[in-house]
Amino acid sequence: MRSLTAGQYTAIQHLSLPKAERPSVDKIAEEIGVSRSTIYAWQKDPEFIAELKGQIVRNNVGELPELVGALTRMALEDKSAAMAKLALQVHGMLTDKVEVQTQTSPQTTDIEALRQRIEAIKGRQHEKE
Repeated sequence: MRSLTAGQYTAIQHLSLPKAERPSVDKIAEEIGVSRSTIYAWQKDPEFIAELKGQIVRNNVGELPELVGALTRMALEDKSAAMAKLALQVHGMLTDKVEVQTQTSPQTTDIEALRQRIEAIKGRQHEKE
């Protein structure tokens, strides 16, 4: 895994800010000394994206309790199934995971019967030749 450059970390610091607070892509590029298209290319890099998402979370961790509380209030007040589902997912009470339970029977394979069937098939093959 390669590491990000100092310029990429600077871009991440800016891009993780709310739109109203962040400088334009042109200004970020100018500060770092790269082209605007370089920043757009970085935004397609999985490692860059992962670090950007992480920085957004770090920037907003203080507001997460209010957000989670708002989800619950919206679900109840608006009778919104989508918000209720999201609130339950956030609380770990609902997942998209589907569990399938299979039953295994204590049935065993009759090896001798299989051998007899194989020999019978071989015998038919020889009769046809």
